[in-house]
Amino acid sequence: MKIMSINAGSSSLKFSLFEMNTKEVLVSGLFERIGIEGSMYTIKYQEFKIKEEAELKDHADAVRILLEKLIELKIIDSLEEIDGIGHRIVHGGSEYTESVMVTNKVADDILKLSDLAPLHNPAHYLGIKAFQEVLPKTPMVVVFDTAFHQTMEKENYLYALPYEWYEKYAVRKYGFHGTSHRYIAKKISEELGRDDLKIISCHLGNGGSVTAIKDGKCVNTSMGFTPLAGIMMGTRAGDVDCSVIPYVMEKEGKSAGEILSDFNKKSGFLGISQFSSDSRDIEDGCKEGKENCLLAQEMFTRSVVKYIAQYYVELGGADVICFTAGIGENSVDARRDIVERLGVLGIKLDLEANNVRGKLSKISAKESSSLVYVVPTNEELMIALDTLDIVNR
Repeated sequence: MKIMSINAGSSSLKFSLFEMNTKEVLVSGLFERIGIEGSMYTIKYQEFKIKEEAELKDHADAVRILLEKLIELKIIDSLEEIDGIGHRIVHGGSEYTESVMVTNKVADDILKLSDLAPLHNPAHYLGIKAFQEVLPKTPMVVVFDTAFHQTMEKENYLYALPYEWYEKYAVRKYGFHGTSHRYIAKKISEELGRDDLKIISCHLGNGGSVTAIKDGKCVNTSMGFTPLAGIMMGTRAGDVDCSVIPYVMEKEGKSAGEILSDFNKKSGFLGISQFSSDSRDIEDGCKEGKENCLLAQEMFTRSVVKYIAQYYVELGGADVICFTAGIGENSVDARRDIVERLGVLGIKLDLEANNVRGKLSKISAKESSSLVYVVPTNEELMIALDTLDIVNR
């Protein structure tokens, strides 16, 4: 069976087509600048890569070109070979606790939740509608980033704010990166041959979150009402005293929206280093002794350690700590700095084993109280697996 994973943005559409019998990626790519001048697409298959400009007035144009190219490049002989399409959806609110088949109600609910994810859910809705227009008979599934975290107890997802805000406006912690954290829990359980694990999953990339998982279910997670909360990130501030907002509004003469934009787009590594949001640039700057890079790296390390330590206590210990995503999978230095701070918990790193990038590896020392692993994430495959499961039902 062939399943396509889709991640639609406001002006982009990312895709992967899987042969599910082998879990092989047959083709992947990205359509960019949809509805904007200079639109283009990139398609990768086998050892080939195609990059071309194309007029993309809307997502439907991108979908049509994508499907035409799949046949033209002989990746498939007909569109009937696509057995299902899985769409990544950032926000499913509290109602959606698992992946579901797309219906008119589900699509409408995704759009209604746009208040909670204004940059993402409208784009996901457009992606769904674009595929429905071109492939009306192909079953489609939506996989929610928030769904995995809906097993949190009320004590962990509520804020100590007026309770009516939760009742009236759904103000609560939702958590994000759920598809990645769920994949990590599944993968490490398979690796260790156990389902009864206490896992601390560290998804560290330009966006980042730490999640406590017990017996395959989320107990707590660092992101909150939006993906802004939690650890320090590439351009996001992470946890900040909310009183900063009205204070800086008055000082700078900015609106609340402008300040939140600064929190989301001008903070984190970029805000502290004053020149880059890319952790690789920060690490290079540290090697050169740049003061603000050293400061940014130290702040990042402490923010991650804080959540790992909190969840270690909350879980009553941890069987395994997993590092994933761009920084987690590839930064030898970041993993070392974080685990060294956890020595007080008896968690120790094998420095030689830690010298690894982008592959499943045990990196803890023999005497470590918890196992430490690098586990490459694969959200696209997780979406495809969910889609296959639901289509087969």
